[in-house]
Parts: sequence; structure tokens; C-alpha cells
Amino acid sequence: MSLILKNATFVDWQTLKFKKCDIRVQQQKAGPIEFIDNIRLRRSDQSFNNSDIEVDCTGKFVTKSFGCAHHHIYSALAIGLKALQKKPANFLENLKYIWWRLDRSLDLEIIRACALVTAVNLIKNGVTFVIDHHSSPNAVKASISTIAETFDNIGISHLLCYELSDRNGKRAADEGLEETEDYLSSGRQGLVGLHASFTVGDLLLKEAVLLAEKYSSGIHIHTAEDIIDQEHCIKEHKKRVVERLSNAGVLKFPKTILAHCLHLNKLEKEILKESKVYIAENVESNLKNRVGYFNSIGLTDKIMLGTDGIHSDMLKSMRAAFYTGKIQENITLEQIYKRFRMIHNYTNENNFYGDEPNNLIILDYDPPSEVDENNFLSHFIFGIDSRNIESVISNGKFLMRNRKLVTIDENEVFAFSREMWKKLNKKIDKLQ
Repeated sequence: MSLILKNATFVDWQTLKFKKCDIRVQQQKAGPIEFIDNIRLRRSDQSFNNSDIEVDCTGKFVTKSFGCAHHHIYSALAIGLKALQKKPANFLENLKYIWWRLDRSLDLEIIRACALVTAVNLIKNGVTFVIDHHSSPNAVKASISTIAETFDNIGISHLLCYELSDRNGKRAADEGLEETEDYLSSGRQGLVGLHASFTVGDLLLKEAVLLAEKYSSGIHIHTAEDIIDQEHCIKEHKKRVVERLSNAGVLKFPKTILAHCLHLNKLEKEILKESKVYIAENVESNLKNRVGYFNSIGLTDKIMLGTDGIHSDMLKSMRAAFYTGKIQENITLEQIYKRFRMIHNYTNENNFYGDEPNNLIILDYDPPSEVDENNFLSHFIFGIDSRNIESVISNGKFLMRNRKLVTIDENEVFAFSREMWKKLNKKIDKLQ
């Protein structure tokens, strides 16, 4: 059985070329799509059958769905949590008083609620593949498999990791290593997560690299997000962060992702440019935390876009990265679109499954001016937003059709998440 998208305007995500046609979408994992000038003229073809689902896409655009290169699913219930009595004065206090209290308060039930809420938001924003960086030091065992199973049931493809760190002591670090190995040894695709250089000792760093080697994986780590990361590294290790990671073997994996990369010097940028790793830019989080601005000048062009858990709207993140990039890098429309789509290069290059040709979105976009191949990029960046996403297809099957979620009950999700939010609030209060 297939989906037949009739009378569509297909926009090739790589070339931005238009093709007006019918599209047959195979309803299977890693299934192909086929362009047909007129389905009705092909009805004699035995590969078509009466069970095919036809969808009228007249006046609508069809293109590849989106991906998020750096998320924090566990932050999904952070909105509306009780305000702190003391306002954090800097980045480190922000971590200590907010995020590290939140992650220590998570249990598997709350983690599942976070995954459900994130899945709803990803689908509504056209995201079918997400790379996540998870932390729950008091609920380590089965934490990433809980996220994976939740996403699998809904139809969201993923690349997950558990955040290893020494900040919660040896027990939590050892449990994190065990959870990571259990997950990777099960045959699931994943990465080896590390928090950041300033909370990771030499032994844990070495163990993480050995684990990545053992399972042909890579490292996913926050890198020079705040100047504190560099100051700590210079003081404790007599070298800068990227130099330390390079010496430890982190940069030898093409699957490695370095998130943020704000406070780098010329030498560090040269090291990264010569490496095979990818960088995940998270501009809105950087602005919120007042840690600085991303600047790609002198860096590799393997730059992807993430949200750092702020939200799940990649179109919004792309615009924010474009506007700040105009100031920092004089970035062009073509360059920001390349970053927006770079996650597909990352998944293809590293043979990750889930980011497939039959992952598509249908855009119901009624523009104020004409749209063609020459100006589509302008419309995509300045005109189209998530309210124009009418339907989302993953592995050839609808996750959302006509703006209605298909694989998940939104009302049930948010009823459950509100209960878990109350539970989370109480658990965080106990840590004060």
C-alpha cells in the first residue's frame, strides 16, 4: 500500500527545483518515493492497487521533512516551573540552580511525559528526526530506552545518547556508562554523550572514547558554550577545550557532534576544520543564556542547527540563526538553508536510519507573491512557518494529516504531562 500525493508541487530539498507531478510514497521503513506525471494514466500498472491512499495536494508544496541536530527532550516540562528565590548570576549558576536540579528530579514516568510532549511538538513543526542529549542522574537505567520506545511507538526517528558527567559523583558516571553500553549493545543506533569538558575528568573522557570506538559510534558533547569551559580547561589541563578533545580522540569519529562552539580561538577552529566532526549551532539558547554568539568564520562548513531544548521548531531556529548570523558572519540565505539541511548530510554520511526519502511534509502555503524556483528560498525563510505545515509523513505514513495528529492523542498527552509537571515541581522543591 502507498500514499499517492496527487497534483503536488515537489520541492527538491537539495536543489530547490520544482516538479509538478503525482508522488507515490511507499509506506515502509526507508521506502522510496516515485514521481509520476499522471497517476491515472498508470492505473494499468499492477504495482498500483485499490488500497492506495490518495491525497489531493493541488496548490500545495511537498518537500523533505526536517531534523533537529541537538535537543534536550528532558526539558519539555520546564515551562512554568516555580521561580527561584535567587536569580542565577551567570551560566554556571543557571546550570546549578535550574537545569541540574531539574535533571536530578526526573524519573522514568516524567521522562516518558517529556518524550510524549516533545513528540507532539516535533510533529507539529515538521520534524521527523531528532538528535537528543539526555540527562537524569537519579534515573539513569532505561532512561534513553524509555525515550526511544516512546518515539518508536509514535513514529519519530531518533539518535539518542546519555549525558556522562563527573558532576554527580562516580556512581552516576558509572551508571551512565552502563546505560550507554546497554543501549548501544542492543543494536540501536546512538552516540556516547558527554556533558562538557569542565564536568568530565580524564578517566571518564577516556572511557567514553573507548565506548565510542567499541560500538563504531561518536561523541556528542557541549563544547565551549560558555567561557567557563575554556577557563576550566586551561587551568586544569593546560590546554584549550578543542585541543583536549582532539588529544583524547573525540574528533576522530565522523559521527561526533560538538554543540555550541562559541568560545574558540583560531587554532581550535583550524583543528575542527581539519577534522570530520559536525557542529550543532543553538542560537536561541545562547541568547537566552547570554553566553555569546556563534561565528563560523574559520570553521568547517559541517554545521547543523539544533534547539538545545528551547523548543522543537526548526524553522524558528533557522530564522534566529540567520538574523544573528547576518551580524556575526554576514550569512546568506543559501548558507543558512545549508545549515538547516546539513543534518541530512550527517545522517547519510554515517549511515543512520530514520531520515529517509519518504519522510515528507505537505505545506499549505498561500503566498502574498508568486513562488518559483528562483525565489523559493526567500519564501522558505521569510514566509513559511509551522502554521503552514498541513501534514507530516514519516517512513511513508502520516504522523499528522490535515493538522490532526494521527499516531498520538494530543489531549491525553497534555493531561498526563500536567500531572507529571506537578510531580516534577514537588520533587524539585525537595532539592532546595
